[in-house]
Amino acid sequence: MPPASTIGQSLPRVDGGEKAAGLTRFAADLVQPGMLHARLVLSHHAHARVLKVDARAARAVPGVVGVFTGRDLPLPHQDPSDRNRCPLALDRVRFVGHPVVAVVAESEAVAEDAAALVEVEYEILPAAVDALEAMRPEAPLVRERAGEGDDAELGQHGAAGGGSTLTEALPPNVASTQHFTRGDIVKGFAEAHIVIERTYRTSMVHQGYLEPRVAVASVDALGSVTVWTTTQALFYTRSEVAEALGLPEHQVRIVATPLGGGFGGKFVLLEPLAAALTVALKRPVSLVLTRTEEFLTTTPAPPSVFELKTGVAKDGRLTALQARVIFDAGAFTGAPLGIACLMLGSWYRLPHMDIRGYEVLTHKPGNGAYRAPGAVQAAFALESQMDDMARALGMDALDFRLLNASDEGDLMANGNKWPRIGLRPCLERLKSERDQRKAAAPSQGRLRRGVGVALGGWLGGIEPANAVCRLERDGTMSIIVGTVDMSGTNTTFAQIASEAFGLDPGLIRVVNPDTEAAPYAGSSGGSKITYTVGAAVEKAARDARQQLFAIAARHLEAAVEDLEMVDRAIQVRGVPSKAVPIAELAKASMQFGGKYEPVYGRGATATIVRSPAFAAHLAEVEVDTDTGQVRVLDHVVVQDVGRALNPAAIEGQIQGAAAQGLGWALLERMSYDPQGQLLSATFMDYAMPGSEQVPPVRAVLVEVPSEHGPFGAKGVGEPPVVAAPAAIANAVRDATGHRFTELPITTQAVRHAVGETR
Repeated sequence: MPPASTIGQSLPRVDGGEKAAGLTRFAADLVQPGMLHARLVLSHHAHARVLKVDARAARAVPGVVGVFTGRDLPLPHQDPSDRNRCPLALDRVRFVGHPVVAVVAESEAVAEDAAALVEVEYEILPAAVDALEAMRPEAPLVRERAGEGDDAELGQHGAAGGGSTLTEALPPNVASTQHFTRGDIVKGFAEAHIVIERTYRTSMVHQGYLEPRVAVASVDALGSVTVWTTTQALFYTRSEVAEALGLPEHQVRIVATPLGGGFGGKFVLLEPLAAALTVALKRPVSLVLTRTEEFLTTTPAPPSVFELKTGVAKDGRLTALQARVIFDAGAFTGAPLGIACLMLGSWYRLPHMDIRGYEVLTHKPGNGAYRAPGAVQAAFALESQMDDMARALGMDALDFRLLNASDEGDLMANGNKWPRIGLRPCLERLKSERDQRKAAAPSQGRLRRGVGVALGGWLGGIEPANAVCRLERDGTMSIIVGTVDMSGTNTTFAQIASEAFGLDPGLIRVVNPDTEAAPYAGSSGGSKITYTVGAAVEKAARDARQQLFAIAARHLEAAVEDLEMVDRAIQVRGVPSKAVPIAELAKASMQFGGKYEPVYGRGATATIVRSPAFAAHLAEVEVDTDTGQVRVLDHVVVQDVGRALNPAAIEGQIQGAAAQGLGWALLERMSYDPQGQLLSATFMDYAMPGSEQVPPVRAVLVEVPSEHGPFGAKGVGEPPVVAAPAAIANAVRDATGHRFTELPITTQAVRHAVGETR
């Protein structure tokens, strides 16, 4: 019998056993012969001129092999505006945690001791720490030329903007702008029955992955460099390392080790530095960050300010939206300004809008992506406004959203039309789920309960991809892809190939080679891997099946259309006696004198059409008015997944996203003092949700199939986090009667607000 379809089946992850048994080797576990260890000397100042580096005491420590400043590195074209081209500060440091010196020694302990002996003399300069203050014309300059925003990594996440550039005069620290406009904003507010104007703020948030950043590099006698690294972006990392070193790409090999969490944060950071050190010393070098260094010197999600004004008519229809959106990019460009502005003006029908966005440089670490970059911040502001507008009109929160929700053919903020989307089906299903729930328990004494809803979505990433399906001599199949398996995509690839080829998924192995052997694939981020590489895998599997059937037709002397695959064999349809095992055909194509070509299926995609996905949330909270503590009791997520290829894997993505959304909403904040000193540089100070704080999360899957994804699938990783903080914030508003406009909603803020209303 042909194997039953695996599409829609909850299969265990192919790497689950290895990881559960502790057999997986991560980048920090690697040991190379003669390997050295590097430690960094970080700046203690947010902005200062480097006057002198005294490394004599460090060099005198037994076991120290080298001490490097930025000018000692073999990097031919250093650019201080790009950390990949200039991994150590040259003349000036621009944030607390900016690496200044790298100490390399025979052991990590020796390197750490020696790094503590390096003395750096600084001339302390004024720092611009707050984004709004940095926008003042007289604010301290972060860079002599702010330049334009860097969309390279944003594009890989599907988070590039697309708006026009503002023509107004801009202060020096504004690196880039976005502008989306439609209709007549003055007319829109004149038509409004209710106008609500508020300012919302979100904090800098770390991605919180368990495995710190790691890069291990070595160089051979011919000058070719190999880097083993914890990266989400195999080929992008190769390009960046090659450009930094001034080498052709074929002389740089990147090996992506198993990833201990990334969530969008692990692109390129340490790799050019590790590569430069190994080239300078001609020995392997390992660079592993400490947890404090993770907070000080990496690329967290940027803080934001949303000044939002919305108008709504008596019948509940939105009339206008005006916004000023500010993202604090830190010392390097690349904040998700464009996607935030685009999402702000696209989820609902808006006849009149004027959205202006500003990416501002400050003396803080450069920013990075964190799961749906920009959309989480936009959803918090927009969905808070939507809730309050519905409340002001006396309308049900979900009915109000359904009245205004965008649908297929409606205009996005950039003037493009929405394709077929599941926004409305998600809201309708959430309303049904809500109406069937038991009513929330009434508030008792100091414990107040509230329920909140919110909506959020993600456009989905796009990038070309190749995949290969190779039939092995024993009749099993290997899928060869250039991806990093960050969230179980290898398991999904096996399911896709199983369905397309006709082989049990247990007989299919997924291989993730390094850049020397892997077919091209984009970075693992932006909810695009299943959508793009999965489609290539499907094509490759169908190509392999076609090749196998052509061989079987010759072997069985039958027409291809008369053949079928049954129980790992190819047989003439309806004639079980006339059959040949797949393994026999494979062996005949892989032996001396073989008369058949080996089966080697190829698939490629260059999808340029996105398949947006949405998720609607319902959160129930309990607020202790004495302590200010907020406890999330229940969380429901209704998400359009296109086609649920592996429901268990999708549910895991949704549950994890809800947990991260809780962190955004109630706990996580990297706060800086006015001098630019980080106040939360360890897990002792940076609060993340523990298992006891995460409520039961129920995932409800809605299927609005994509026309372009494999078997109708869409990306599922980004959408479920987008509206989670907003739903919790709306539930807190429902419980306390107070609108909180800043994330996280701390116990102090709740206690203060509730005390004022008593």
